[in-house]
Amino acid sequence: MASPGPVVILNGAPRSGKSSIAVALDSVDERRWRNLGVDSVMADLTPEQHPGIGLRPGGERPDLEDAVLAGYRTLFAEVATAATDGSAVAVDVGIHQWFSKPLGLWQEVARCLADTPSFVVGVRCSLPVILERRAAAPRRGRSRYVTSEEGSSDAAVPTPVARWQQAVHDPGRYDFEVDTTTVAAELCARNILAYTRANAPTALGIWRADVDRR
Repeated sequence: MASPGPVVILNGAPRSGKSSIAVALDSVDERRWRNLGVDSVMADLTPEQHPGIGLRPGGERPDLEDAVLAGYRTLFAEVATAATDGSAVAVDVGIHQWFSKPLGLWQEVARCLADTPSFVVGVRCSLPVILERRAAAPRRGRSRYVTSEEGSSDAAVPTPVARWQQAVHDPGRYDFEVDTTTVAAELCARNILAYTRANAPTALGIWRADVDRR
């Protein structure tokens, strides 16, 4: 039986560079990396369930929050299966806890991946660079953010974007962190690989301990 493959959970705000790092992991490593994340879950959703696990921070849609938890359970069950079969898996997500009620998402991730070597990597990027990336490549079919203060997404930082910057790294329990503000995705990927080869994962173990103490 093959040994479980490594899992790298890339957690960060939209446009922070997670997807580019996931692609780079596959290109710089001799192993083939599977890329699972928000997009793989979105493909199975009805229009009424959007934005799925991409629901932004702020507790704005309590009616969708149970579906967020179910979506993450589905995603990480698939990740666990792939890793158990020996695949290396990069997971592109933006997990936060700013909902109208506690969902216990990180505890659920820790439960699903209890038997796999899983590293949690914080993907940071400065707000000005994220705004530049949004302006350079707007996503088709997505709603345009408008700031509550100015009424124009061109005049100030859109409120949801600012929330993402705070919420996605709260509390920031990571095995490793990268910052794509000035570091290219390929170098971030190489640094992540170097860390995972030299260290054992610990971040999800902290979340599992939280569950055990309850």
